[in-house]
Amino acid sequence: MDYVIMGAQLILSLSILIVLHEMGHFFPARWFKTRVEKFYLFFDWPKSLFSIKRGDTEYGIGMIPLGGYVKISGMIDESMDKEQMALPPQPWEFRSKPAWQRLIIMIGGVTVNLILGMFIYAMVLFVWGKEYLPVKNASYGIVVADSIVYDAGFRNGDKVLALNGKMPETFKELNIDILLNETSTVSIERAGEKLDIEIPQGFAEKIIALNEPVLFLPAVPVFVDSVLADSPAAAGGIIKGDRIIGLNETSISYFAELPPILNENKGKEVNIKLLRANDTINTKTLIGDDGKLGFFNIDPKKLFDFEVEKYGFFESFPAGISEGASTLANYVKQFKLVFTKEGSKKVGGFGAIASQFDKGWDWQRFWNITAFLSIALAFMNILPIPALDGGHVMFLLYEIITGRKPNDKLLEKAQLVGMVLLLSLLVFANGNDIYKWISGLMK
Repeated sequence: MDYVIMGAQLILSLSILIVLHEMGHFFPARWFKTRVEKFYLFFDWPKSLFSIKRGDTEYGIGMIPLGGYVKISGMIDESMDKEQMALPPQPWEFRSKPAWQRLIIMIGGVTVNLILGMFIYAMVLFVWGKEYLPVKNASYGIVVADSIVYDAGFRNGDKVLALNGKMPETFKELNIDILLNETSTVSIERAGEKLDIEIPQGFAEKIIALNEPVLFLPAVPVFVDSVLADSPAAAGGIIKGDRIIGLNETSISYFAELPPILNENKGKEVNIKLLRANDTINTKTLIGDDGKLGFFNIDPKKLFDFEVEKYGFFESFPAGISEGASTLANYVKQFKLVFTKEGSKKVGGFGAIASQFDKGWDWQRFWNITAFLSIALAFMNILPIPALDGGHVMFLLYEIITGRKPNDKLLEKAQLVGMVLLLSLLVFANGNDIYKWISGLMK
């Protein structure tokens, strides 16, 4: 059922983005009296699931959920309608319109996606606000998320003071700045001593290659909030309010340190060291085959001072624009890592996108992901690759600058090459998903 819910959210999100993107082409085309023959959500091959004709346009839903399209008369696109292009140009055709009108038609979809992403971010901020834990309020410091981060010199409990001399506000900023903004020096406090850690070459590429590319999380001690009945924790006499500070011979300061040790002791009896009020207690219990003690740790919101920024309706719009612009800038910076060996392994298809949605139906998360996808689609579509909007824009700008229209045969060949490239990327991305699913890297 979890996968059904995640898949439904993916289809709904992409449907919203596709329909509005294609409207970005459709309405400018109609404004300039250009005939639109088809408007489809998904691809109608080998046939459509639903269609209806209104005026000159056929509206429908296709069988292949890989995107959508509008078929504009007299345009070399994915339909590769060579018969129409062989006929003399007609006044209602795309090719008969001035270059500036064709340019507006082509950038319409990208423009809609960009504006839509910023609008969704604005509405999310208006409805839910922005809740976050300031880095300075993480009183127990950080925990490192991977051995790569540990090897770079970071340790659990470090308190971040500055990145290149500037204090990051949130953990999101902390992670992004180090990965994407070429941070070279991280100033920390460790056991009362201030240290500078130099970020090594290739650090970002190694982190991006991880299944879950996260650098730091807030350090949270193991404070028992509740215990499940008939669990190893209950059998060992652990109660609410206890703090676990050791397991066998290993000291434990933070919750993130506990699961790996429990996994090493599946099916074994262990000695657990607790701090209860001012007393130190030792107890024994048998760890189950699932490697869990059976308790819930304290909610970080009970330990730390989280901040919530609330936005009025009109205040939300500049904040949404700022969030969208920041998302776009970070996405562009991250895109360059795709061309590295490790970065290419992170390219994902529909499975990777679906895995970002909540296994329940969380509307705040849904709209945040949809906003991000809208921004990402805007960037991807404007890339100067034939078969994408950016490819058409590239040729139109050439025509506007030089005054010479590219040959139709050249455009047809470029369109074909672009389609092959996009299909290859689609196969590669979804092939990565299949590999990760089989190998257990995608859950």
